[in-house]
Amino acid sequence: MPTRRAAVRAAVALALVMAVSGLAASCRSAGQHAPIVHPGAPGEASRTITAAKAVDLSGVGYTPTDVRFMQGMIGHHAQAIEMTELLRTRSQRDDMRLLARRIEISQADEIGLMRGWLQRRGQEVPSEHAHHMPGATLMPGMLSPEEMDRLAAATGDQFDRLFLEGMIKHHDGALIMVSDLFASAGAGQEPEIFAFASDVDADQRIEIDRMSAMLSELKK
Repeated sequence: MPTRRAAVRAAVALALVMAVSGLAASCRSAGQHAPIVHPGAPGEASRTITAAKAVDLSGVGYTPTDVRFMQGMIGHHAQAIEMTELLRTRSQRDDMRLLARRIEISQADEIGLMRGWLQRRGQEVPSEHAHHMPGATLMPGMLSPEEMDRLAAATGDQFDRLFLEGMIKHHDGALIMVSDLFASAGAGQEPEIFAFASDVDADQRIEIDRMSAMLSELKK
């Protein structure tokens, strides 16, 4: 069953495709050349494109890079949830628990979205525990087994500090993954992928700012 957030994203993507296609058809029939603004990837400027180009973009398909991004991000999100589960018994701070709950809900929701995206396209859906397998490749920012062990052994203020430092590193890694996606030719252009990756970029940046402020307060 799709999550509410996933359904909203899908509806937005569909509405965007329909609106762009309708506008392009209208422009052709009227013989007009109205400018259409295509949003850039996170950190990049928007650009003006023609109606014909907009139609091309509205029908763009996914790429192997898109698939690898979704597959890798499942394990990345899964480790973030493992970190929040540790926090339940190792931190006494209400603000830390609220932060962890927000991260847990959003990451679990997005794992469901990514699994659904892969399934609908007949692609392999990796286990959320695949990163624990011997020889598994960790995505950017993910904590090593030794770092996870150190986090699990800590309590109180020490745990809070290690959690915030580790999760900031983790979120920075997600930003690298998004940047690499959009830097790959043709990738990140399918409407659903573009919306999801852009949301990940925006959400992770907001949480990094929040955690950085909490870490500064903790170190005082």
